[in-house]
Amino acid sequence: MSSEKGEAKMDLSSPNGTGNAVITSATISENGTTYNFEGPIEGYGQVFITQHWQAVDADKTRGTMSGEARVLGDDGSLVSSPLRGTFRRNGIHAELFFTDCVSNGDMNFVKWDVNFSAKTAVISYYSLNE
Repeated sequence: MSSEKGEAKMDLSSPNGTGNAVITSATISENGTTYNFEGPIEGYGQVFITQHWQAVDADKTRGTMSGEARVLGDDGSLVSSPLRGTFRRNGIHAELFFTDCVSNGDMNFVKWDVNFSAKTAVISYYSLNE
């Protein structure tokens, strides 16, 4: 898909999979906030994720994220992935965008919609595999 300026644009209307996670804990420090999440992800299984969010502005509305994910498949298999990305926050909501490089060979672009008040994250991923 192209934009009016002729630039390539990624279609985020049809994810390869979705999921829901809940925030199970948060640790706040001078260097940012570390969140732990867990929940089911379509096509993978039960996910356990730790992410460290670090703001780059005084209002803490934008910043970077680094983390690690472990996924326990329904068959008992375990895969993992490092996570690196960026976020933007608006009030109690945040959008998080990152890539993962799963130990099974999958690579995905991932979008999360986080609601801090409800302690939930709606997850969509888009396969970068050919």
